Amino acid sequence: MPKLKTKSGAKKRFSRTATGKIKMNVAHKRHRLISKPQKMKRKARGTVTLQKGDANLVKWYMPYLRG
Repeated sequence: MPKLKTKSGAKKRFSRTATGKIKMNVAHKRHRLISKPQKMKRKARGTVTLQKGDANLVKWYMPYLRG
């Protein structure tokens, strides 16, 4: 049985928590921050866990993350 391939973009962006949920960083916080509202920048701090449907898609991209 051959090894399964992982999507390169997904392995850079997602990781798994200890309980098996998928964790990601929030987008749009790298540059041009002056033109973005303070409320948006505050909400973009840290990481978020994905909803079930989105997490299933990420697990499809990363077969060894399912574990």
